[in-house]
Amino acid sequence: MVHRPRANLQELAKAVGVSKATLYRFCPTREALIERLLDEATVTVGRAIANCNLEQAPVDTAFKALIAGFLESKELTQFLIFHFRPEFLNESNPDRRWLDIQKTCDDFFLRCQQEGMLRIDISAVALNEIFFGIATSLVESESRGRVPRAGMAELIERMFLQGAGA
Repeated sequence: MVHRPRANLQELAKAVGVSKATLYRFCPTREALIERLLDEATVTVGRAIANCNLEQAPVDTAFKALIAGFLESKELTQFLIFHFRPEFLNESNPDRRWLDIQKTCDDFFLRCQQEGMLRIDISAVALNEIFFGIATSLVESESRGRVPRAGMAELIERMFLQGAGA
């Protein structure tokens, strides 16, 4: 769905190695499939963030875990890059999962500042956006063959910390 965004259900079924009937039973429309994948991506990202223990782990350990968790599900990351909608972060949205994820990460970057890992002249919110901007850009570039997968975690860490490090 990322590399062939206009693919029909038949083409999508073939790409994942199932029959169209099987895919149709799972999700009868393309829109239903997108919504189901968005839900799965949201759950996966939330679980990855929770597993990093951003609230209590030492900040350097949690930061490395955040990068690793982000890279573990790069296919879903690519899907989210393509299908993420601004309303996911709207305060009036009844589904608060993305707002909770965003707040957890904002709070983590604030903690990194308070503990001297990150500079304080850039807001924690901006650091969160910069971090995920770097990470998503590199994942997307890797999918196009421009950046190798090997060493990606170290590259993200180095590029972020050298610009934002205290």
